[in-house]
Amino acid sequence: MDQFHALLTASYGRHYLAQRLVTDAHGNKSPTGPLLQVSTPAKQHIGAVGDHMLLEMTSADQARIIQIEPRENILYRSDAFKSKIIASNVDQILVVLATQPAFSPDLLGRAVVAAEANQIGLHILLNKCDLKDNLEHARKIIAPYERIGYPVSEVSAKFDLASIDALQAALKGKVSVFVGQSGMGKSSLLNAWVPNAAALTQEYSVRLDTGKHTTTACRYFELPESWGRDTNGRLGALIDSPGFQEFGLAHMSVSELQHAFREFKALLGKCRFHNCAHQSEPDCAVRDAVDKNEIAPERLALFRQLHSDSKTADTQIQGISQAKERWSALATKPSKR
Repeated sequence: MDQFHALLTASYGRHYLAQRLVTDAHGNKSPTGPLLQVSTPAKQHIGAVGDHMLLEMTSADQARIIQIEPRENILYRSDAFKSKIIASNVDQILVVLATQPAFSPDLLGRAVVAAEANQIGLHILLNKCDLKDNLEHARKIIAPYERIGYPVSEVSAKFDLASIDALQAALKGKVSVFVGQSGMGKSSLLNAWVPNAAALTQEYSVRLDTGKHTTTACRYFELPESWGRDTNGRLGALIDSPGFQEFGLAHMSVSELQHAFREFKALLGKCRFHNCAHQSEPDCAVRDAVDKNEIAPERLALFRQLHSDSKTADTQIQGISQAKERWSALATKPSKR
């Protein structure tokens, strides 16, 4: 059978599309050729857009997964009961916010934590800056992140094309994934940067045969050749993820959370207690830094919320496990006659 390397370029649930990977003149692997429908073992949801895979053809336009190659990273969100993969092998997250409608500061904070935990770059895009009424309020929310080194760009996808074009240097050669709520303008940004995105989206829709549900698909788009390539000869790509309202991080341990707040790192080990939760413990270095205006209080509040979420998830998982053990014991216990 014909086995080959491919890139997973679109997903909706357990429905996947992929393209063959071909080494280009610059020595980089690029997706090319027709879209192929991809099946998974036992209909499992095991793939992520951005995955490099070994596939085997099963018909003229269908293939099955033989192996998913090791990932550099994987971005996903979770609660105590389930997880949702966003993308893999990502260089940076583009958090898209807007002056209108109002965006969620909590989702922004959680996206930043996820990026830091996975050692993925992050760039904040404040869209619809032509709408001035809420601009200063939005800037105030974003300010703590700009202060600790996360780049922020103010753009208007519809009315200021120069602001869009100015970001090409920040995107070129990188695989970037859009993250944000619905209504922030991700589609407008995508269409401004990738002229054939609408046509390719339609092709994805036809191939996936999922109709209106493709609005919740995750899709991979290479950047235009006209942008040029980076010093390594790479074009770069945009991954369009569906809008969502919450970014659960229940899979992260307390230790992982501590290290995912970059302004906390210099203070780790300086609290009186090694397991300090930065609540009301005496001699807490993080709370002292907040009092000195060295750490934004909103960031400490976010850490406390995520710390609580992690503990709650652990408790729920333990409870479910114990309940399953009890039911299993009852099912195997011989009945009395």
